Amino acid sequence: MYFIFFNTDFQYQMIIVLVGFRSTMEVGELVRTALYDCHLDANAKMVNFHGFELPIWYTSIQEEHLACRSAAGMFDVSHMGFFSFKGNNVRQWIESISTQRVSSFVSGRCGYTHFLDHDGYIIDDMIFGVKSDDCVLGVPNASMVPIMWDWFNSLLPDDGSISIENLSDETSIIALQGPKSIEILALALGDKNKIGRFKCQNIESNQIDISGWIQGTGYTGESGVEIFVPNNKAALLWNLLIEVGNPLGLVPVGLGARDTLRLEKGYLLSGQDFLWPGLNLEGDSSLPNDFLFRDTAETNVPFGLDIEHNFIGRDRVIRSLESGKIKWHGLKCLERGPSPRLGHQIKRIDSDDSEIIGYVSSGGPSPSLNRTGIAMAYLSDVELGDEVWIQASSRRRIKAEVVVPPFV
Repeated sequence: MYFIFFNTDFQYQMIIVLVGFRSTMEVGELVRTALYDCHLDANAKMVNFHGFELPIWYTSIQEEHLACRSAAGMFDVSHMGFFSFKGNNVRQWIESISTQRVSSFVSGRCGYTHFLDHDGYIIDDMIFGVKSDDCVLGVPNASMVPIMWDWFNSLLPDDGSISIENLSDETSIIALQGPKSIEILALALGDKNKIGRFKCQNIESNQIDISGWIQGTGYTGESGVEIFVPNNKAALLWNLLIEVGNPLGLVPVGLGARDTLRLEKGYLLSGQDFLWPGLNLEGDSSLPNDFLFRDTAETNVPFGLDIEHNFIGRDRVIRSLESGKIKWHGLKCLERGPSPRLGHQIKRIDSDDSEIIGYVSSGGPSPSLNRTGIAMAYLSDVELGDEVWIQASSRRRIKAEVVVPPFV
């Protein structure tokens, strides 16, 4: 998928164009999360997002984005998956099929990892939390839940020592993000449920007697948590958080600001910044057919990769590390003009105008930087600080600098 932005009266309007992934649901069979009525009560603009009916914004992307950066924002991310992996050596097993050294994570810690196919291409990325020595919880991306379910099950040990449970349909996920999020969390659920960055635990006793799982993760780059609760308790928790958080600046946030927030931090988006070849889907027409088929080294993500252990797809990652030719870089526009978008060509300033050194995979105006254009792009043979052209249209190109994200 990608996002197209229009600037109208200093507010962002967004149209979602779904390409790449195809919804598992047919038109007319949209899934509504347990928080659907809460979104309508807040006057949300609802859209079809991979077969789920979800809010794209409530007031505006700009307002919601800045509220999350300055105070707090709350997101319904119940469309994401939720898996439970169990077994005596479950961390070692996950480690053998992922880029992260999962065995080094103790109970109560979270991590980030990629899962690669046997050719070394990224299938999906995932946040995981270690619940105990024999239980790990994982959050696959929404459209990849059935794909990852089949992939994991195909790799289970023959002796039955590892099992997987899909908790996705019965679980709602609320992401509470922003500098005031932990204060709001304590007001709602008590100090026992205040957790740090990339820590996790069962929800402890609280005033509304709600149970579930909580972890100090999120895709905004801000401090915050993601809270996993049974569907029948989701609205109760959502409304309580709004009640106690509103005086501190908490607002509900839709998919639009969720994307601009993650873009400002330079976080990968599955299907947007990488696409698994095994899906056999047509990519965006502005990109070469195989452009988004990537391995972990090419994404240039500074976390989630431990090359010193054996894992599926490792050989390709090593080759990419050794070549270092193509990397996922940040681009910050140095002049005003059309914002970078998926498929925009990148060219060197001091070379033949026909030479293309890469393409934008994610881009748009940055709400935190007064709508300065920012982008993430796979580029060949560039150095930090280099200036390049972003070909915004056949008649217009914008000068940009190669930078290391986050942008803010």
